Amino acid sequence: MKKPAALPDLDHPTLDAASIRRSLYNRLIYTIGKDPITATDRDWFYAAAAVLRERMIERWMETMRSYYVEDRKRVYYLSMEFLMGRTMMNSMLNICCEQEFNDALSALGEIGLKPENIREMEHDAALGNGGLGRLAACFLDSMATMGIPGYGYGIRYEYGMFHQRIEDGQQVEHPDNWLRYGSPWEFPRPEVLYQVKFHGKVVDFADEHGKKNFQWVETDDVMAMAYDYPIPGYDTGTVNNMRLWAAKSSRDFDLKYFNEGNYIRAVEDKNDSENLSKVLYPDDTTEMGRELRLKQQYFFVSASLQDVLYRFAKSDTPLEGLPDKVAIQLNDTHPSISVAELMRILMDQHHLDWAHAWDITTRIFSYTNHTLMPEALETWPVSLFERVLPRHLQIIYEINHRFLKDVMHHYPGDPALWQRMSLIDESRSKRIRMAHLAIVGSHKVNGVAEIHTRLMKETIFADFHRLWPDKIINMTNGVTPRRWLNQANPGLSKLITAHIGKTWLKDLDQLRQLTPLAADAGFREEFARVKRDNKIRLADMILERLFVKVDPDSLFDVQIKRIHEYKRQLLNVLHVVTLYNRLRAGGDAPPRTVIFGGKAAPGYRMAKLVIRLINDVADIVNNDPLVRDLLKVVFIPNYDVSSAEIIIPGADLSQQISTAGTEASGTGNMKLALNGALTIGTLDGANVEIRNEVGAENIFIFGMTADEVARTQAAGYNPWLHYDGNGELKQTLNMIRDGYFSPEDGDRYKPVFDSLTAQGDHYLLLADYASYMACHEQVAQLYRDPSVWIQKAILNVAGMGQFSSDRTIGQYARSIWNVEARPRATG
Repeated sequence: MKKPAALPDLDHPTLDAASIRRSLYNRLIYTIGKDPITATDRDWFYAAAAVLRERMIERWMETMRSYYVEDRKRVYYLSMEFLMGRTMMNSMLNICCEQEFNDALSALGEIGLKPENIREMEHDAALGNGGLGRLAACFLDSMATMGIPGYGYGIRYEYGMFHQRIEDGQQVEHPDNWLRYGSPWEFPRPEVLYQVKFHGKVVDFADEHGKKNFQWVETDDVMAMAYDYPIPGYDTGTVNNMRLWAAKSSRDFDLKYFNEGNYIRAVEDKNDSENLSKVLYPDDTTEMGRELRLKQQYFFVSASLQDVLYRFAKSDTPLEGLPDKVAIQLNDTHPSISVAELMRILMDQHHLDWAHAWDITTRIFSYTNHTLMPEALETWPVSLFERVLPRHLQIIYEINHRFLKDVMHHYPGDPALWQRMSLIDESRSKRIRMAHLAIVGSHKVNGVAEIHTRLMKETIFADFHRLWPDKIINMTNGVTPRRWLNQANPGLSKLITAHIGKTWLKDLDQLRQLTPLAADAGFREEFARVKRDNKIRLADMILERLFVKVDPDSLFDVQIKRIHEYKRQLLNVLHVVTLYNRLRAGGDAPPRTVIFGGKAAPGYRMAKLVIRLINDVADIVNNDPLVRDLLKVVFIPNYDVSSAEIIIPGADLSQQISTAGTEASGTGNMKLALNGALTIGTLDGANVEIRNEVGAENIFIFGMTADEVARTQAAGYNPWLHYDGNGELKQTLNMIRDGYFSPEDGDRYKPVFDSLTAQGDHYLLLADYASYMACHEQVAQLYRDPSVWIQKAILNVAGMGQFSSDRTIGQYARSIWNVEARPRATG
């Protein structure tokens, strides 16, 4: 490959406030085309984004050039979600020009503008939903900060998942039109366009050497167009790239139909094609929805692999060297069709034989598992694959045939084992097990917390672990301290830096230096002041959005995460109702504000019913004069990254209460503890490791362990025993069942009651209820002693060094990807 020449001398935009201020006016006038006199806050935001963007572009280009010049191995992170949040403040902080930008923006006060209003014009990028997407975003930040050649690949969703509104207490989904005004951070690449095929049929023929070849023909084609987003590392010259794909029709407009007056049919192909990148996770309760989901997954996988191979082809490395230059990480099973797609490309387009193609494929891919629940492991009907991806079905069948032949050699005479390990589940209508495809097609498989990885080996993937005892390894998740402490909590960030310096931003283990300061009364006072300021900010947000006034001196008890039965928001509600009953009966407790946030999947009826129950309970509790201001309940709608950046710093108590053995890791638990919230939780996911790091005396643990859960379920769990044996629990459940919180519809929550009793209480809420209530009493007792509470909060912050995404990425780089971190100078 021809080496790129150095960039010519350019008019370098500098990072001083005067230069930034000049650029702001220049961009407003010459790029946005607005007069400063008539410009709106939005105009100034887009001008500021252009100024910031141009101060990243040269670093971005130099980074990309360096990867070619040094011919470095690249990491490609394939994920259906990248929950990036807002970009402006994060980029300012990462390229170390926040103060200069603030000074330049503050100068706009001379024409009546407020910098905070300009920053609020930015919409969260609607590219993800929960922890999976936020983890991916943290990983991109860490790869850039550490100087690892990392690229993110995903989909440029036009409307995201949905914008959640609460109407009459219920979740109502609205389009999240985050691109209404365009994104100032993206670079459209209309020249980067790849064809993606669907449907059609497969024909085979023999070449002149008698070798069988396959062609996928008569397909319906969609074009994938690239959009690039620069990802700046913190205090480094590295700016990596995230490339997202938008679906474009191969036939935009059919003039024949238009001229006939059939205007809808004229654009039908265009609309059908572009639906692929409209929304994240379309409702899969319908056949059309399921097909759209599968098409989405293949769409971004196919485009990404074509792009990876195009970039690889620019080097002088032969195809056999692909695993030496490319590592691909599959973030959950959504991109696992990559295994079959790469095999198709290598065999059908590059004409490699099976053994050669399979060797390359398995050395390139690695797979991250994010769930222990068998029902959550993605499967697809064979009939759907046969219709949508017929060539891939053939390849998967061949992979399965060869794999099972190997399994039979290792374990002859065990057809039950063969059935369990097969890529095809034949226990019901035939379905493809995508997790099995990812495991078989990867050289490494990782869990995301120690307990999660252990349970993977012992339960859902025990057979694979027995066959390949070195394949499954642990990579405990982490979060980036740049966004989740430096950006989200500037008061605490400045306090920490004032006492231990700023090296913690790249080496989170430095927070251990805070441990002795927990005993320092002066530091505790400063820490408490920062926490209270954050709680006031959160209280203001609640008042503004919900018109509910909450007391910043009350215990802010927070559960913010995707709404799902295994995450047990309903257990939290049971505690709220029980506490409400105690207070009405004259009981004593410190004032408490219980804060919920999270979205339910549009087709998940029980999760949406739980949201309505939370809001109905809030309506009764918040308006009952008998409890005065001792208890408030709020549900913050449309929980997203920007909301989290306000909620997390203001939290006192972090609810991490999933049934032990169900949560893979969690990262909200890490973010909250990093910001000084004490955790109440089960020994599930990363809670186990958090307890080890912060000390058992600085965390509230309750409930059964994963092993105890398994034994309880195996013995035949009977929730009625807990219902009949605990008077407070019975009263609480009866109130929910009998319409106390839904007087206009007495049967509204009978399905909730039934799920916890007659239907077996699948996630053992009633079994953990008494332990959970007792643990909350310990919380209340400790909160009465503010000095000790703050001391424990500081020790939580001090113990969070292990949970930096930098540490996680370093482990991936060494143990899975075999790549080297080389931070670049900023000069």
